[in-house]
Amino acid sequence: MTAARSVGPEPDAPLLIACALRIEELALRSGHRRGAPEGYAVLRSGMGPRAAERAVARSLEEPRMRGAAVLATGFCAGLVPGMHPGDLVVAEETRDPRGAVDCVATERLAEALARAAPGRTVHTGPLIGSDHVVRGQERAHLRATGAIAVDMESAATLWTAAHTGDRTGPRPVAAVRVIVDAPEHELVRIGTVRGGISAFRVLRAVLPAFYEWHRSSLLPRR
Repeated sequence: MTAARSVGPEPDAPLLIACALRIEELALRSGHRRGAPEGYAVLRSGMGPRAAERAVARSLEEPRMRGAAVLATGFCAGLVPGMHPGDLVVAEETRDPRGAVDCVATERLAEALARAAPGRTVHTGPLIGSDHVVRGQERAHLRATGAIAVDMESAATLWTAAHTGDRTGPRPVAAVRVIVDAPEHELVRIGTVRGGISAFRVLRAVLPAFYEWHRSSLLPRR
C-alpha cells in the first residue's frame, strides 16, 4: 500500500519534526529557529520502529498537531559505495514490511538542503527501515532492493503519520537523514567519532531547509 503523492494540505498546518536520539534532538533544538512555522515542534521518539510509532501517534492525536506535516530526521547508514559521513539523504519514499509511503516535494527539499549545507552531497532515493542496526554484508542485501540508506525510525514515523488523523487529504510527509555510517566508513558507535560530529553539525545547519519544505507543502498542488 502506498500513500498518494497528491496532497491537500490544511491551511497553517504545524510542522512536527521527529527524531530518535538525544544527540539528534540536541542538534535540532540548538539549530537556527528564525523562520520556524507556527506550531513547530521537535519530537524525540526513542530508538526503534515501535517507539517511533507510539510517540508519533500520540503526538498527532493532540488537537494542535492533528493537521501537522511530518518530517522524520536524524542519522542513518548509507548503503551506496562512495557515500561519506555528513552527506544528506532525501527519501523519495520510505519502506518497511508493511509497504511504502511516498514523500512530498522531494526535489524542492533537496534543493533547499543544498543551499542550507553548501558543499555537502545530497542523495535522493528510497530509504528503508530496519528494526536493528545494519552492519557488514546486510548492507549489500538492502542495497539490492534499490534502497540508498537505512535507519530504524523513518519508515515507521511516516507510515504512522500517513495513517493517523482525520485530515481531509493525505498528510505532507518527508524524511531527511544525515549519513554517519557508510560502506567505506563503518562506525562502531554514533556520536563518538569524527563522522558523528560532522553529522551533528550538518543536522543543526539544515533546519531552514525543513521550514522551506513545510512552506512548499502548504501550497496548492496542480
